Amino acid sequence: MSNAYFQVPQPVNEPIRSYAPGTPERAELKAKLKELKSQTIEVPLIIGGKEIKTGKTAEMRIPHDHGHLLGIYHKAGKEEVDMAIKAALEAREAWAATPWEQRAAVFLKAAELLAGSWRSTINAATMLGQSKTAFQAEIDSACELVDFWRFNTHYMTELMSEQPYSPEGMWNRVEYRPLEGFVFAVTPFNFTSIAGNLPTAPAIVGNVALWKPASSSVYSGYFLMKLLQEAGLPDGVVNFIPGSGSQVGNPVLASPDLAGIHFTGSTAVFQGMWKTVGENIHKMKYYPRIVGETGGKDFIFAHNSADVDALVVAAIRGAFEYQGQKCSAASRMYIPRSIWDEFRQKYVAEVAKIKMGDVEDFSNFMSSVIDRAAFSSITEYIDFAASSDEAEIITGGSYDDSKGFFIEPTTIVTNNPRFKTMQEEIFGPVLTIYVYEDADFDETLELCDTTSPYALTGAIWARDRYALVKMSDRLRNAAGNFYINDKPTAAVVGQQPFGGARASGTNDKAGSSLNMLRWMSVRTLKETFEPPKSWTYPFMSDK
Repeated sequence: MSNAYFQVPQPVNEPIRSYAPGTPERAELKAKLKELKSQTIEVPLIIGGKEIKTGKTAEMRIPHDHGHLLGIYHKAGKEEVDMAIKAALEAREAWAATPWEQRAAVFLKAAELLAGSWRSTINAATMLGQSKTAFQAEIDSACELVDFWRFNTHYMTELMSEQPYSPEGMWNRVEYRPLEGFVFAVTPFNFTSIAGNLPTAPAIVGNVALWKPASSSVYSGYFLMKLLQEAGLPDGVVNFIPGSGSQVGNPVLASPDLAGIHFTGSTAVFQGMWKTVGENIHKMKYYPRIVGETGGKDFIFAHNSADVDALVVAAIRGAFEYQGQKCSAASRMYIPRSIWDEFRQKYVAEVAKIKMGDVEDFSNFMSSVIDRAAFSSITEYIDFAASSDEAEIITGGSYDDSKGFFIEPTTIVTNNPRFKTMQEEIFGPVLTIYVYEDADFDETLELCDTTSPYALTGAIWARDRYALVKMSDRLRNAAGNFYINDKPTAAVVGQQPFGGARASGTNDKAGSSLNMLRWMSVRTLKETFEPPKSWTYPFMSDK
């Protein structure tokens, strides 16, 4: 066994490639898109390293061209979940006993593979399966996931270096063990990086995981699983079990060996899982660690000293990049009357320039939403606003699902600060604006803080420093990720640890040591060099 004190390479954020015309990465990505589209694949479960085909299948289609079949995937049920739990628990002892530097090496290799030979494959799979533009795929499925793997191994070593004080005559130390049992990772469709991070963050520190990807992102998830296998991840450490929420989730949550849940998705689903864990707690061997990032109703709040031109760009990028399908996307905006006319004129003119269509056309800023269910839900909100006397639609408002699930970048202006689309999460390209009177600045800050149950991201805009201080203080609890003169999206691993509170989750900050610590169990050791040989104490003496 090695006896040196190892240090992982100092992590730096993966550079974002431009994909500009004439660049080699553009040509490579275009070729990979063509290659993947020419194939129809069959995705199995991967349990204990073995490919399992259940015969219960579902289709994988391109959201912006739903007539194109990418392939089918097999769905897990209780039998396969039980197999995955068994495989994970069988793999646990050896993986937990593996020296930490050897575990780190697996994920550092995975990062190198993703940054290099696998980059175009994962990006193209994300573009086709989740309708991301080249840039949105690059910052997500390549750069952010590379960052997660590099920084998380670094955070592990930082945490393990934290040791207690030892007075004379003894040596106090702590060791950082993985949890007993297994971790259940439930991942969303909208970020391939989150899909890769949720099962692997616990695995880096020695845990084993069951990974249930969202049904609408199984395609990219499968390629990620194959990448991890190429990186040398031992069989059974991460088990890939796509399937319906109930068919997979119910048997997992009933297992007495459940040690943790790593979740990103809807608030309602997370609350249901938490409730189920509570109902089953008397049967469980452990108190599961429950870590979740859920919904958002993210805001932009402008003061009358805001830079209007920059505010226009922030609103467009914050609300409409990736079709607003980010838990951090700007969904409601508060803007003062004194700058409203200027903002509206410039904003409407810029939104009109947005191109929407197939992600293979790199001139498009937007593509389609993820599936028919999302299309129906989002367009119901648009129709509600269109028929309301409390709202006006100033951009977009139209939609078409004949070829893909396309919804125009839609902007609603309401005279009711508690209008439905100011309160409820829509998860689509819909921004609602409330214009407030300048004199009602303080009252509107109160509205911003209390209108929504969520507290994920938010942005404030002003050139007046005193106004920024007041806004930041008043909205202290309204967002876990807070932006000053910027859009409320695009947190970077190692720079802005991500997560929110209230109905937005447990705020355990993905992309930081705070999250990694949740998957570690600490054992304190005290070694006494000369233990006492008498049980009596001086105070017991007569003299």
